Amino acid sequence: MVSIVNGEIKTALSVGEVAERSGVAVSAIHFYEKKGLIDSWRNAGNQRRFHRGVLRRIAVIKVAQRLGIPLSEIGETLATLPTDRTVTSQDWQRLSEQWKSDLNHRIELLVGLRDQLTSCIGCGCLSIDACRLRNPWDELGDEGPGARLLDKNE
Repeated sequence: MVSIVNGEIKTALSVGEVAERSGVAVSAIHFYEKKGLIDSWRNAGNQRRFHRGVLRRIAVIKVAQRLGIPLSEIGETLATLPTDRTVTSQDWQRLSEQWKSDLNHRIELLVGLRDQLTSCIGCGCLSIDACRLRNPWDELGDEGPGARLLDKNE
């Protein structure tokens, strides 16, 4: 199916065509759709169809994943873009600036952890006040004896 929307040619792609053109497995395309990262519609024969712009969206997703950005953050960022058009270079500029800031912050944290790593070996984590990686500033010692975690997400 070919249609013209706002002067742009829109060619519908099947999930197999999207997989072939993007280099992403069909199962990943279904996963991305389920997570709301990409959209499709059903044709009269109840077959899933995608706008061609989904190829660029998938490329953005793959680049972001390669950078280590969690899918939840990728989804939040992509949700700020219209779904009825291809991601533009201006869109990419805005997305990459946002992700660059996050990456710089994570790099700083990793460098700090790397530089403190040798002081960690053999310390018996969670019980000694000298473990700057697992128990900085002996915050856990104030809570009494026993194992505790600083990161409540663990």
